[in-house]
Amino acid sequence: MPTLQLKVSPLQNPARYRTLAQALTRLTAEHLGKRAEVTAVMIDDLPAARWYVGGVDVQRPTAFLEISVTQGTNTAPQKAAFIAAAFAELQEQLGAGAPLAEASYVIVRELPATDWGYNGQTQAARQTARAFSLAL
Repeated sequence: MPTLQLKVSPLQNPARYRTLAQALTRLTAEHLGKRAEVTAVMIDDLPAARWYVGGVDVQRPTAFLEISVTQGTNTAPQKAAFIAAAFAELQEQLGAGAPLAEASYVIVRELPATDWGYNGQTQAARQTARAFSLAL
């Protein structure tokens, strides 16, 4: 259901990616109430020479995390809690004792239920099917 796309710099040990994916999946379930078994996490790493802030290649560990969720399924406080917890996790795992670059971001993107889904079915169709089954 939710998808998380994480970009990090500098390159990390591949074992770190699994730990990051597990932590982000857990935080998504805890703070946004999303099902872990359908949470997808994709991680891309970029060399510092390919990531620029202010026109200069990054000098410190940097992260950009974007999660897509269905519009209207989370409150503003839930999203704020997720952003804070996800940033803290990224800081802990990637910062190596130093702060992440200031231009490290966590974004919650809300998509209309008609515009995305999984297993060949939109989220809107899933909502309709659930409502129909509850009405029976």
